[in-house]
Amino acid sequence: MPRRVGKKRSDRFDRAKVERAVKLLIQGVGADVTSEELAETPRRVCDLYQEILAGMWQDPGKLIKPIKADRDHGLVVVKDIRFESVCEHHLLPFFGKVGVAYVPKGRRIVGISKIVRAVDAIAHRLQIQERMTTEIAEVIDKRLKPSGVLVRIEAEHLCMTVRGVKKPGASIVTTEARGILEQPERQALVLSSISG
Repeated sequence: MPRRVGKKRSDRFDRAKVERAVKLLIQGVGADVTSEELAETPRRVCDLYQEILAGMWQDPGKLIKPIKADRDHGLVVVKDIRFESVCEHHLLPFFGKVGVAYVPKGRRIVGISKIVRAVDAIAHRLQIQERMTTEIAEVIDKRLKPSGVLVRIEAEHLCMTVRGVKKPGASIVTTEARGILEQPERQALVLSSISG
């Protein structure tokens, strides 16, 4: 189930608190926050987080607006949607590609750019990849009511590449399938078209 989001960015994003937190972090690691090099860093980091977490104040469901097709078409696939997100465990980026497939029903389709916008809204939050995969599938399933939907995400996590096990290039793959695309033979066919 997608998490509840606030009404507006200004209602939820507290610039003063974020800047204070960044100043404390800089001081906590032993650097001089008043130095010429670091004096503007709290503001810059605040701007960065306000931008890369903008999805926390968006409802991705409002972005998926069904339109009537002339008939029910076959499988619709949007692949290689590039994304960046922030891991909620270490506040480090993870990034990669999303593939979305759905089978329209009831002559309901959606503009392809709307799927991309919904992916962006869900990615631009404090996130984990598994939940992000589920949330994308959920919003498409709920808004379009297709016969089936499948989402695949392949991503590299900086929390694995710059710390801990330090394995650059290792990627994590997650999938979520609903409806007729849960059937193993159909799922395998769709996954081959999304990941190819």
